[in-house]
Amino acid sequence: MATAIQINHLHASAFKHGKQQPKKLFTAPTRRTSQLQLQVRAASSGYGARQLIQSGEVRPILPKEAAAAVNSDGFVLLDIRPEWEREKARVTGSLHVPLFVEDKDYSPITLLKKWVHFGYIGLWTGQNFTMLNPDFLQQVEAAVPDKNAKLLVACGEGLRSMIAVSKLHKGGYKNLGWLAGGYNRSVDADFPDVEGEEKLQYATIGGVSYYFLQLLLILQAVGKSS
Repeated sequence: MATAIQINHLHASAFKHGKQQPKKLFTAPTRRTSQLQLQVRAASSGYGARQLIQSGEVRPILPKEAAAAVNSDGFVLLDIRPEWEREKARVTGSLHVPLFVEDKDYSPITLLKKWVHFGYIGLWTGQNFTMLNPDFLQQVEAAVPDKNAKLLVACGEGLRSMIAVSKLHKGGYKNLGWLAGGYNRSVDADFPDVEGEEKLQYATIGGVSYYFLQLLLILQAVGKSS
């Protein structure tokens, strides 16, 4: 939705009082337009991943099936979550290449976006303001140069990993798996070897939402003991 709004804004800026402005022969690329292009590509990649999964070219794997896929079928678990989620909880031995990285641009426009993001999202979820990792595919290729390798792509909710699956497929990786529903749908027994201070299924939750979660867990524990 946010991408669509930005696209509409760009279209609207090409018109003034109902008249189309003359097109420039050349426009120097800017960081803002580059980020917008990355966001548009990310949105379209998600739709492409759905087609790959539905066609069977990418194998959907439930969290309860993931351990068997790694131990018996030879999949390498590729964690594409940002660093701050992985620090909370991670599967031992999993490969990490983040699809999104923190946006460290400090231009006035970006700072305004970060402030809005913090008020609407960051404060409640603990998520940083991010941008697509422009070196994602190259970093995966450096870690796994064999394009025939089996990669099980995982994130918190299963949405970001769909984008990653599409990028990897276009980059030549054909033996791909997608962790359906992400780590959030897992239970403790699905991934017995987990490192970090948090449960794997809660690693995506941060900010104020984390304290609500802790309160809910306490209430559930009290309800079971009573």
